[in-house]
Amino acid sequence: MQPLTGWFRKPDDGRCDPAPSRLKYRLQRWMLTPGIRFGLRFGVPFFLVFAAGSAYLADEARRAALVGVYNDARAAIQERPEFMVNVMAVDGAGPSVARDIREVVPVDFPVSSFDLDLEQIRDVITGLDPVKTASVRIRPGGILQVDVEEREPALIWRSREGLALLDENGIHVAELGRRSLHPDLPLIAGKGAAKHAAQALRLFAAAKPLGPRLRGLVRVGERRWDVVLDRKQRIMLPAQNPVRALERVLAVSEVQDLLERDVAAVDMRLAGRPTVRMTENSVENWWRIRQLNGGGQ
Repeated sequence: MQPLTGWFRKPDDGRCDPAPSRLKYRLQRWMLTPGIRFGLRFGVPFFLVFAAGSAYLADEARRAALVGVYNDARAAIQERPEFMVNVMAVDGAGPSVARDIREVVPVDFPVSSFDLDLEQIRDVITGLDPVKTASVRIRPGGILQVDVEEREPALIWRSREGLALLDENGIHVAELGRRSLHPDLPLIAGKGAAKHAAQALRLFAAAKPLGPRLRGLVRVGERRWDVVLDRKQRIMLPAQNPVRALERVLAVSEVQDLLERDVAAVDMRLAGRPTVRMTENSVENWWRIRQLNGGGQ
């Protein structure tokens, strides 16, 4: 038989086998995996740069020098004329409120717009009692623009501390030295009256037929209202539905002139049993007439 030839036999010509060894093959396959390739391409350079930077910044003097360069560059940009704010303009506020705003805003002009916290400035301004809303922005030309909406006084509250102006929600607006400064505003009094300012305004609206006879409202026991009229008359309202009770009294008074008589108080605290209390002079006259009539019999 002839010996096997071709690919069945390893050539014996003295050359080395070009195929890699098993270890080299596995190493080449390992190097071709995505994770290893990414690490060699990006991870190793990053690590080397990080190590070099850490070694450089380990010296305190070098760190201080870098910080100084950064601050100088930052200041050079922020202090450019186009970024500087030189004045503050306040619109929508009266002279006294505008003066208070300029006092409470902690800004020393000129100042860089990068150093201004507009949200904090707005919160400081809205913290003032007379200010209802405020908006703060930087206008072209280096102007800090403040637009203010003031609270409108709707009531005067007399308390132990004195007179104060309240808005329609009972929020403090300002102190009031004299009642005559706002004679057109209705007056409320009593502890806790400011918390029920909205209800007081509804009562004043219902009491318009009383005209100049109405003196004001007094909060009694922090739970109900008394309507105070001239001639020391009072309408004592219940804690529940006081507006309806006042309207009932005014309707009766319009028909029977109840409040034009010698009445000291109209007690509406019990809805099912209204009570009228006469003045002392009226009671004395009534007893005197009764005694005279009794003596004549």
